[in-house]
Amino acid sequence: MCGAPLNHTWPYYFIQSHIISSGLVSTILNVVSLSGLLHTPSLRYILGPWCLASLSWLLIGCQSAADNSTKITRIQPHLGTLISITVHHQNNPKVQSAINAAFDEFRAVDKLLSIHRPDSELTALNKTAANGPVVVSTKLFAALQTAMDFSRQTGGAFDPTIRPLADLWGFIKKAGYRLPTTTELATVLPRVGWQKVQLDNFSHTVHFTAPGVSIDPGGFGKGLAVDRAIGRLKALGIKNAMVKAGGDLRVIGLPPGHDHWLIFIEDPKKHGKRTAIHFREGALSTSGNYENFFMANGQRYSHLLDPRTGLPVQKVASCTVTAPTCVQSDALATACFILGPKKSMTLFGNKIGIRFILEKNGKLVSISSHRFPNTLR
Repeated sequence: MCGAPLNHTWPYYFIQSHIISSGLVSTILNVVSLSGLLHTPSLRYILGPWCLASLSWLLIGCQSAADNSTKITRIQPHLGTLISITVHHQNNPKVQSAINAAFDEFRAVDKLLSIHRPDSELTALNKTAANGPVVVSTKLFAALQTAMDFSRQTGGAFDPTIRPLADLWGFIKKAGYRLPTTTELATVLPRVGWQKVQLDNFSHTVHFTAPGVSIDPGGFGKGLAVDRAIGRLKALGIKNAMVKAGGDLRVIGLPPGHDHWLIFIEDPKKHGKRTAIHFREGALSTSGNYENFFMANGQRYSHLLDPRTGLPVQKVASCTVTAPTCVQSDALATACFILGPKKSMTLFGNKIGIRFILEKNGKLVSISSHRFPNTLR
């Protein structure tokens, strides 16, 4: 989980590689609703000027001589980040339809969970659930059940009701960052707590038991969408693919001729010293203090808030988790970041892969569980 909010629907575009008979790779940037795209503030915020320029020449295709499959990568902006879907398969209309269907899952999750869309189901729920039980769709109920399960498993370290605190600090809109007063924190903390969300399995209703409670899907929404996209690809016959949403990804199968996917984990200092791993199955998510943060009095304050204190976690730069599904890795990366290395290793070290990068005396130090893949650098 990188902390980007589930955002509004973006203009549609994709980058796709094509293999021509000479073996050369040509990359075509297709844009629908092109007018104003490159001037969209959210897009410029995520990509930066250098990346916007690079889109015009990015080469993302290759062909495997072993099985005549093509590496097809398409990119679209959804959920406040760039979504990339990579498929190894012969390029044909069925494959393109499968990729289209996978992207549709991100649009569906955005419509379901975005707190930045007035027409999303979660927006409606957040407005009314404190007044009494609200009947919700099967998909929203299942998503909230999953989130509450992670809250129970982590003793509340993962808490989707963190939104009032994130709003107070300015992290939801990534604007108006501020240090709240002790009085403000004391006022907002009673609105936070996963136990304040009651789910009724029989009636499929959701009720917030305290005023001001509001759910933020930032710790599980992208993971859920990645899993749904992978499920759609599998159902449509795709066997080797990777779906990536910011710091969350999941793979199925393997690239032809290889026994791994090469994955890079972000450098918390943003100096380009990313860590590489050979990844073979499942999902991976990273929560870090380097994407959504502000500096005050020489100290970094990030969006990763401890729901018990209302304060940003300090001395942890990032936490990367590997797990069978992306909703698991997404939620548990957030939870482990909050819990810290000692408690995380005790609770989950034998079940999932965990890698911390800690800040010690001005240096970054990494600690990994035995289930985390070996790093290459």
